[in-house]
Amino acid sequence: MDHSVVPRRTEPTVAESHPPASTTWASKRFISLTLGSVGVVYGDIGTSPLYAFREALKAAVGDGPITQIAVLGVLSLILWSLTIVVTAKYVLILLRADNNGEGGTLSLMALAWRALGGRTMPVFMLGIIGAAMFYGDSIITPAISVLSAVEGLAVAAPAFEHVVLPVTIVILVGLFAVQSHGTARVAAFFGPVMVVWFVSLAALGFLHLADDLHVFAAVNPLYGVTFLFHHPVIGLVTLGLVFLAVTGGEALYADLGHFGRQPIRTAWFALVFPALVINYFGQGAMVLANPAAIENPFYRMVPEPLQLPMVGLATAATVIASQAVITGAFSITRQAIQLGLIPRLAIRHTSEIHSGQIYIPRVNNALLVGVLLLVALFRTSSHLASAYGIAVTMTMVVDGLLAFVVISRLWHWGPWAAGALVAPFVMVDVTFFLANLLKLFEGAWVPLLFGGTIVLMIVTWQRGTHLLIAKTRHLEIPLRTIVDNLTKKPPHIVPGTAVSLTSDPESTPTALLHNLKHNKVLHEHNVVLTVTTTDTPRVSDEERVRFSRTSPLFSKVELRFGFMETPNIPKGLAIARKQGWHFDIMATSFFLSRRLLKPAAKSGMPHWQDKLFIRLSKSASDATDFFQIPTGRVVEVGTQVTV
Repeated sequence: MDHSVVPRRTEPTVAESHPPASTTWASKRFISLTLGSVGVVYGDIGTSPLYAFREALKAAVGDGPITQIAVLGVLSLILWSLTIVVTAKYVLILLRADNNGEGGTLSLMALAWRALGGRTMPVFMLGIIGAAMFYGDSIITPAISVLSAVEGLAVAAPAFEHVVLPVTIVILVGLFAVQSHGTARVAAFFGPVMVVWFVSLAALGFLHLADDLHVFAAVNPLYGVTFLFHHPVIGLVTLGLVFLAVTGGEALYADLGHFGRQPIRTAWFALVFPALVINYFGQGAMVLANPAAIENPFYRMVPEPLQLPMVGLATAATVIASQAVITGAFSITRQAIQLGLIPRLAIRHTSEIHSGQIYIPRVNNALLVGVLLLVALFRTSSHLASAYGIAVTMTMVVDGLLAFVVISRLWHWGPWAAGALVAPFVMVDVTFFLANLLKLFEGAWVPLLFGGTIVLMIVTWQRGTHLLIAKTRHLEIPLRTIVDNLTKKPPHIVPGTAVSLTSDPESTPTALLHNLKHNKVLHEHNVVLTVTTTDTPRVSDEERVRFSRTSPLFSKVELRFGFMETPNIPKGLAIARKQGWHFDIMATSFFLSRRLLKPAAKSGMPHWQDKLFIRLSKSASDATDFFQIPTGRVVEVGTQVTV
């Protein structure tokens, strides 16, 4: 045999010993994104062990003794809820339903619209219900998470029990107070802190698994199913509290655009899921060995010298979980504004690098008031647990129904195959929803009331906007008519460019008409500008501007922005230079019309809804600020309109 054909190499080449820089950078970025997802995506679900098992088991046994059947039944239900709802539905399936890399209920709604070929009312209603329920979740998560963590003080040092509520309020006020400064620096610590938290969860669980090895029998789903069938009423109540273990699972999909599919999946399977399961099973084993530990099984697992440090770590983890929800509320609000679901609100950017880091003062203040009212009203995490869950279950049901549309029409599976895939998940979500409805009068009415108010506001804004457009359209003059008349008989022409904003490019902007009427002049360049929002998260620069010249004096420009972008008119117009239009901000005046709305004697809405729409209109932020137009270049013209 000729051994010289394949020479023996004893030393690796340079390329082998040092991987390409691009590969190294990609690996570091993947690790960074995975670490970030642990901190942001899994903050909410990661703090559930503080209260989920305790509340579910208390509901399962009622006033009776702790039994092995109850413990194993609850643990089995928790394990398989995490497996079916979070792992199968969100991690494996819904993470694939991305809208140009973005996720969340509104992104899924936009995908469903695309699949159906246009905007439809059923999909619209599902989308706004899902989005509204997210706000309900946003006020409960900080309240129950921080309160359950601080309650550990009463376990570690009973003398401090009376300070639990004041300390909770101070932490929450501080949390919302720092939002205006941005979260970039704090966010850098989210991932490492939550990694320590999940490792601690797993370690505490391991410490107590040997307390009663019967706990491993809960892996069998029959224990959970048997418990439900043998105790139908109590089982349904218990199921509503078992759902506390999966709250935050919907954040997997909502944060898809921030971290990507693979980092989120890796974090779940490699760390989060195992840590949660081990901790829950450790709590179960400890309670089987010592039933008295049911009063606070999480903190009872902690060795006494480490209880105070664990209270500090738990508090940090709950603050992170709350931060993630607050940031999510800001993000979904921006999406809703861009999609025209709610009035324009002032949005402040807290980072010069990351466009997603924003602060919305009105949303922040509303959430703070809601959270403090909840803490003052319910006072303990056990009482708050009754209010938790129903908002999340509704969001999950909505996600399942919208996913059916996307899978059947956009993925081309067909209705039968899509139904076979989605129906089991929807049935599980509906079961959880019905279970949480049993807590309606115990506290579940709170997120429903909050979410219902949001739905009412969105519906009113949409209906009022359509009525206003229809009314003003009858009064407006077609743009083509004005262009033709001014071409034949032009008024006095002045140098410069006039940009008139309008929502209807076929009608003459009100501000343009008033400028002609009162000043009797016309600029040498007149642009009728329309800003539209696409059903995609972002728009490339190549698709940003659509420019067309209608006459030597007039041009039409459409600026397109994705629903995840913040509109910037000057930057958008600067792109139009590539299409042959010379844009100079210093030689340009922007003409905007400001409408003063008055209720009409007869309109398409009830009188109270007219007043609500007018109030919402007054709350809208100034168009100059929203579109980032230099204030020194703006001319506003006021008009009065009845609705």
